[in-house]
Amino acid sequence: MPKYPEQYTSIMKRYKGVMAALEKLGKATKAAGPLNKKTSELVQMAAAAAIRAEGSVHSHARRALEAGAKPAELQHTIILLTSTIGFPTVSAALSWVDDVLAKRRQK
Repeated sequence: MPKYPEQYTSIMKRYKGVMAALEKLGKATKAAGPLNKKTSELVQMAAAAAIRAEGSVHSHARRALEAGAKPAELQHTIILLTSTIGFPTVSAALSWVDDVLAKRRQK
């Protein structure tokens, strides 16, 4: 089982049915269209960046890498948002992607 953040684990323990439904919804939405796993994770990472959800950016960045994305693809996905969500938010999101990439290099 992957290691989840403490808050996420706490919610998983308290609301098993909700989390099971959430997981099922995630699988259903990914299966509903033609986007591959890598592209789906990049889209979700961009959406997480837009709402300033640091943990979600970390999670989707890791998943995108596992699905075959290159570091430059993660970074470009975030940079593409500059005119949409603004430079300060893009800068923060890039730092979160950099967190994931730095941890990956340490392994």
